[in-house]
Amino acid sequence: MIIAENLTKRYVGKAAVDGISFEVGKGEVVGFLGQNGAGKTSTLRMLTGFMPPTSGSAIVAGYDIFHDSLQARRNIGYMPENVPLYEEMRVKEYLHFIARLHGMGGKQMRMRTGRVMELCRIADVRRRGIGKLSKGYRQRVGMAAALIHEPRLLIMDEPTNGLDPNQIRQVRMLIRDLGEEHTIFLSTHILSEVEAVCGRVIIIDKGRIKAEDAPQNLVDALRTAGTLFVEVEADPEQVEAAFREIEGVRKVHSRKLTDGWSKTRVVAESKTDVRRAVHSAVIAQGWPLRELVLRKASLEDAFVELTDVDHAG
Repeated sequence: MIIAENLTKRYVGKAAVDGISFEVGKGEVVGFLGQNGAGKTSTLRMLTGFMPPTSGSAIVAGYDIFHDSLQARRNIGYMPENVPLYEEMRVKEYLHFIARLHGMGGKQMRMRTGRVMELCRIADVRRRGIGKLSKGYRQRVGMAAALIHEPRLLIMDEPTNGLDPNQIRQVRMLIRDLGEEHTIFLSTHILSEVEAVCGRVIIIDKGRIKAEDAPQNLVDALRTAGTLFVEVEADPEQVEAAFREIEGVRKVHSRKLTDGWSKTRVVAESKTDVRRAVHSAVIAQGWPLRELVLRKASLEDAFVELTDVDHAG
């Protein structure tokens, strides 16, 4: 559905997107993951024909985004981060307007409008003014507008940005439902979002693709040890000093609990298991031990490693 080859976008000599290549197959739900400023939105704007690439190419639904832009866009439903809605219009009125822009009228327009309102669960507010809707409902109206012309590909940029937890859950459920009928390319910086709805993830950092695979495969390939949590009866500074001497330990943070014990978070280097060494250090120091727990690695761990972000969570 998407074939991007050496796609590049430069602004005043700086590469926002630096020669990336990837593919998205029909029926996939793929997460495009990166920090703010990593190049996600620039990539989406090129794929949707909103701006041309500096170099490289992309094929969407079989059409070149530069030479066959109109044909490509007919197959794309695009939901930008800030959905441009006419807030003075009612929901149904707005969707009729969008349908007419796509060349629909009469029975076809009414049928498609009714269908997307049901699909996006906004039929109950069809007569309400858009400006009076909650942010969650406005997001769903934007999604309905992106689907009105029955696109083969749905591209979404930060679809849950600014929503409360209940609204986020509702939008994620909707994305999962849409994934049964559409190919979805979802840009986000929220790791839990990718894990919740995506079968594959592409990680971009500083304009370049760092990795792409199923979320769990990325986790398995990068960090097998995870993070170790240790509780001992000792001074936190002494604990930190002892654990930092262990080979393969990358980061240690210890704090004193209210009952006088210390709780320590130990982060190891990639593919390094330091449990035995930590346990041996505790025994050597003679510290009473009441907890040594391994938290399995997550997509967040993989993302931190790939993007060189210092994580202090």
